[in-house]
Amino acid sequence: MKPDSTSGPRILSRKIRVNTLLIMSLFITMIHAPDSIASETKLLMTPALLSAIPEHQRVIVDTRSSWKFMLGHIPGAINLDDWQKFTHTMDGVKGLLKDDKEFIANKLGPLGFAPEKTIIVYGEPDDPWRTDGRFFWMFERYGFGKVALLDGGLASWKRDGKEIQVGRQKLRPQPPELLNKLNLNNNVIADKLLINNSFSDQSFAIIDNRTRKEFDGATPYGSSRGGHIPNAIHIHWPDFFQPNGDLKPISELNSLLSKNGIRPDQEIIVYCTGGVRSAMAYFVFRYLGYKVRNYDGSWWDWSQSSFPVEKSG
Repeated sequence: MKPDSTSGPRILSRKIRVNTLLIMSLFITMIHAPDSIASETKLLMTPALLSAIPEHQRVIVDTRSSWKFMLGHIPGAINLDDWQKFTHTMDGVKGLLKDDKEFIANKLGPLGFAPEKTIIVYGEPDDPWRTDGRFFWMFERYGFGKVALLDGGLASWKRDGKEIQVGRQKLRPQPPELLNKLNLNNNVIADKLLINNSFSDQSFAIIDNRTRKEFDGATPYGSSRGGHIPNAIHIHWPDFFQPNGDLKPISELNSLLSKNGIRPDQEIIVYCTGGVRSAMAYFVFRYLGYKVRNYDGSWWDWSQSSFPVEKSG
């Protein structure tokens, strides 16, 4: 039936109301969307992406030695050259991350850290420990919501012809009390009790990121016993990276994990000697979308416990 002359405005009015409701629904959905959708931060940064973030919204962390930092760094970066300054020893176990909120605030506030800022961490590809991974994991453990790693480190920044700054860091201090808003993220850390209850559970995968010799039983770092956690899968952390330090393509990473029998539905626990090399593996699993935890006590802790050990060969 054809609409009469008065129905046209009513139809148009209904269309306007419907469109308005659709727009409002979309707006509300975006407001209440998960963080990964509403405020997504790319975990793997390129020099171009880093440069696009306004200076007042970011903290760039250079994890190289202080003398290398002085000779040249990304403009505006601050230098954190020693991961051990954020650790303590407990019951003879080294490398355990400090988790005191007052310590965190007093340590990071003067360096310009704030909860709403994006933290971009970088190091250098030939660092045998890749401590930039440890700092990435540390910041996530401390509850920062927007943490990223610069792919290829300072080398990629130079390859892109970006500006290099020399000399000391220029700080933009923030009131330490701003960091009181942070809450420790307990979902990214593992301990020996969790692992002892998990290494026979098929919903978990325990990944050993040390060298093959260490996995087989060598103890180059003074561990109490040699070997590995029962049922652990060995993937040496450099296997995730290309020779120039860039992360391998996603297809190659997924192929490596599939070859080792690792499933996307598993929860991952990574470890090494003191949770440094494994923290870089933690980053890779995070990047690939896995639920993953880093064991900061790692082999220094497990080897001196009463929990079982396996040896290869």
